[in-house]
Amino acid sequence: MRDAEASGHKLGQRIVVVKVNNEREIEAGFTTIAQAGAGALLVGAGAYLTSKRYLLVALAARHAIPAMYTNRIYATAGGLISYGTSFTGAYREAGVAVGRILKGSKPADLPVVQPTKFELVINLATAKAFGIKIPLTLQVGADEVIE
Repeated sequence: MRDAEASGHKLGQRIVVVKVNNEREIEAGFTTIAQAGAGALLVGAGAYLTSKRYLLVALAARHAIPAMYTNRIYATAGGLISYGTSFTGAYREAGVAVGRILKGSKPADLPVVQPTKFELVINLATAKAFGIKIPLTLQVGADEVIE
């Protein structure tokens, strides 16, 4: 969050950070964001937020705030755009680690592997609803474009 705030400051943009722990706080957070006049929203990663993806996507639409998410399932749930770690790639790496353990490697001896595959997913129907035109060059570079 500090990095985002620092980057926003360098660009002359104010970053509003809203932390939430339940649905009431999510709804209040959207009110705060809308009242601040936010032009966009970045939804952070986390199991709780992912479990509330339909609510988050619906509130972004209701408040007319274009949002970017960290997981493809948000875009498939109607979110505008997502960019984040490929779970398929992460599961593949986990499978490789399990295979090494089954062959006798000690878990503590396995290297920590950072994600190397990221996915960009764009929902064109949502973009159209927001009146946003996604450049063709971005569409072509996307891993998936939902029409």
